[in-house]
Amino acid sequence: MTFSAFSRHAICVACAWLVLGSTGVAQEWATKMFTVTSHNFGTVAKGSKTEYRFVFRNMYKEDLHVVGVRTSCGCTSPEVTKRDLKTHETAEVVAKFNTRTFLGQHGATLTITFDKPFHAEVQLRVAGNIRGDVAFDPPFVDLGNVDLGKGAERTVRVTRVGSTPWEIKDVRSVNPSFEVMLSPPTRTTAQTLYDLTMRLKPEAPAGYVKGQLILVTNDPRATQIPMDVEGRVVAEVTVSPQLLALGAVQCGGTVTKNVVVRANREFSITGISCADGCLTCEPKTTPAKVHILPITFQAGAAAGTVERQLKIATDLGEGAVPVVTVHAQVEAAAPAANEQSAVIAK
Repeated sequence: MTFSAFSRHAICVACAWLVLGSTGVAQEWATKMFTVTSHNFGTVAKGSKTEYRFVFRNMYKEDLHVVGVRTSCGCTSPEVTKRDLKTHETAEVVAKFNTRTFLGQHGATLTITFDKPFHAEVQLRVAGNIRGDVAFDPPFVDLGNVDLGKGAERTVRVTRVGSTPWEIKDVRSVNPSFEVMLSPPTRTTAQTLYDLTMRLKPEAPAGYVKGQLILVTNDPRATQIPMDVEGRVVAEVTVSPQLLALGAVQCGGTVTKNVVVRANREFSITGISCADGCLTCEPKTTPAKVHILPITFQAGAAAGTVERQLKIATDLGEGAVPVVTVHAQVEAAAPAANEQSAVIAK
């Protein structure tokens, strides 16, 4: 590197640090990676599995590194699912509400610290009310691994301690794959018992199952109590990666990357589809247990972030292959050699 080139580079880096040196701006670039920075758990049952995942994405060209995350209150335990992120990769801050050891109204501030590409801290806030008179056994609906097309059924006992009349009037969920049956209540002078049976329908799609059942009660202090549902519908066919990051592509350009599709028996790939046809691939009609698919992305004329859902069709039936999320950053032509670019770019 010549002295003049080295000088320009040093000035560029120094300017970047001056611009991002102030606390407000430094925090802003990191906060922008989170779509949500606060969550209220509402009223939850004692001992229930209660957690929330704050998702963040590295929207910059530089690599991202998380130093750690700390909490202001023992009522919430935080952890980070991934500490090193390349461009467009995502991770989560998992906030676990400690419903076994705390009762009543509690809240916490979670502080996540980054040191790359620059130092910054982002504060995430959670709050909720833990009822001591309502409990779930087991603490949530754990579906485990469910074979695609088989469905599953689990039962949770709901106990409410107290002599006053208590009733579950309804159980709601936004997930169309859930069905719920509620037993008649068993009442004594000291408590009320229900057996709640949740059924996952056989037509549930492949992938992770993460949702909630909302218990609607006649208690004016807590008309709604959530119950978490977790599991995974395992397809006969697996695909890797499920998040295909294509990186930067110039307007009008193309890029090709491979997706590997596997099964425990031979099958054929009959085609692929996406919303606007920007992704293409030749069918694999020869049966095999492993197929390597070269997926080609054709960038349009407009710059910006492109995210598409890629569906892979096989002779094993509809929904056998998990959907692939494809991400690309379409960019305009590169600037002239004498132009300077920002250290951090979206």
